[in-house]
Amino acid sequence: MKITLTKSLIGRKKSHIATAKALGLSKIGKTVEKESNDAINGMIKEISYLLKVEE
Repeated sequence: MKITLTKSLIGRKKSHIATAKALGLSKIGKTVEKESNDAINGMIKEISYLLKVEE
C-alpha cells in the first residue's frame, strides 16, 4: 500500500510524530510503500487524519 503524508507534523502529539517517523514519513508529500500487516495498519489508524492511503 502507498502511504502519503498530507498534513504537517508541527504541533502534533509527540506519539503521532514518532509514528509518522516510524513509517518513514518526514515531509509533506512524502510517499512510502509498505506491506499491509497488523502493525502497519495500527500505525495508519492512529494518524489517519494526517495521511492518504492507497491500496
